Formats: sequence, structure tokens, C-alpha cells
Amino acid sequence: MKMIQSNCRAQFCAEDIDFIISVLGPKVGTAECLVKLLADEDSRDLILDDEALLHALLERRGCLRVSSRFYFYILVRHVFRRSDLQDRAVADYVAEVLAEFARAERAACLLPGARNPLDYFVDMLAALQTADDRTSFFVRVHIGNHSLFLSGVFPDRIRFRSETRGFPDLRYFEGIGRTQFRMASDHRLAQRYDVARVLSTLAERFETTRLALNDISDRLFSLGDPNVPVDSLLNPAGAKP
Repeated sequence: MKMIQSNCRAQFCAEDIDFIISVLGPKVGTAECLVKLLADEDSRDLILDDEALLHALLERRGCLRVSSRFYFYILVRHVFRRSDLQDRAVADYVAEVLAEFARAERAACLLPGARNPLDYFVDMLAALQTADDRTSFFVRVHIGNHSLFLSGVFPDRIRFRSETRGFPDLRYFEGIGRTQFRMASDHRLAQRYDVARVLSTLAERFETTRLALNDISDRLFSLGDPNVPVDSLLNPAGAKP
């Protein structure tokens, strides 16, 4: 199982730099100058907070030649700021969750030695009963991430299935996500992977975070449609045409 960390901002590509230059122009100078600015955390974060980048992502039509990590970080960071979620590390982590979970195969919970992934929370929770200490940490983080992704991106689908089929409602997703994030934040591995503060914040402010993601989903209807893959919104660097 892959450990998601707050590292979107460290994985931007050449197309992202070209996009920033095309939007901000004289503010950032040449590509060489921009690379140097992005290497400095303070100047990088100030550049990425520029509202013009958000507007360009929302207003430009056709496929965007940017990486999914850049795309999600800009959207998440700006929406989170409006929800008083000011910690950039939290925005970075959630953007990485979206970038990973946007591809179905990366959202799978596959335990070490298992052939098939666990598809349901009830199975993941059951697996915690016999999992070793390390595996338990990864499973708890995955449950938190998955519950945030589902309730943040697909709230209408959850409401519909809850009202018509008796499936768990949004409160269930919030409860299970909050609990697992809290337990994971207290684990020794949270310190090792430098995610303890992020996981603790997500546990404390799960509903606020979820509602902020709902705002993104509402603005970008196709993101909230499970039949429209995120890849169709982007032309990520390195992707095959």
C-alpha cells in the first residue's frame, strides 16, 4: 500500500511551469527564473496562491496541459483558504489524495500477500482485527482517505443511494473517516512519514474539508460524475495521446 504524503508541490512538471508562465507572465519572468523561484518554498507558495492561476484553470476550455497534481493542488488550496483551512500541507495532502484516487486502480486497498483488494469499508474494518501494527496504520489511513474522497467528490451519489437503497449516508462516511484519521495520527508511523499534523487536522475538520471538496465538485460537474474520468479533463504530462 502506498503512503500518500504532502508532496504535490514537489512533483510539478515542465507543462505546469509553462502554464504558470502563460498565466502570470512578467510576474515570474522566464522559465529558468520560475524554476529557481519554485525551488524556494516561500516564493513557490506565494506564486501558487495567485488567484489568476485558479481562474485560468476554471476558464480555459479544452484539455489542460498540466499535471493532475498541479491541477488539484491549485483547486484545493484556493477552496480550502475560503473555508479557513489555511495549512498548505493539508491542501497538498488532499490534492495528492485526489490525484491518486482519480484513477480507480490506485484507490484499491490491497493488503500484503492478498490477491484481491478490499472494496468495502466493512471488509477493511474487519481486516484491522488481524492486521499487524504497520498494516493497520496503512489501512486506517486508506479508510480515512477513501471516505474523504467519496464524500467530498460524490456527495450526491451517496445521498441518492442512502435515500433509495438504504446505503450509508454522509454522516457515516464522516464518522468513519474522522475516527480512522484520528487513530492513524496517533500512530508512530504518522511521525515517520511526517503526516501526523495533517491527519490530525483532517480528523478534527473532516466535515469542513468534505464540504470544501463538495464545492470543487459542484464547480466542476464532470469531476463529480463517476462516468467521466479525471484524465478527460487534463492532458497530463507524459500521458499517451
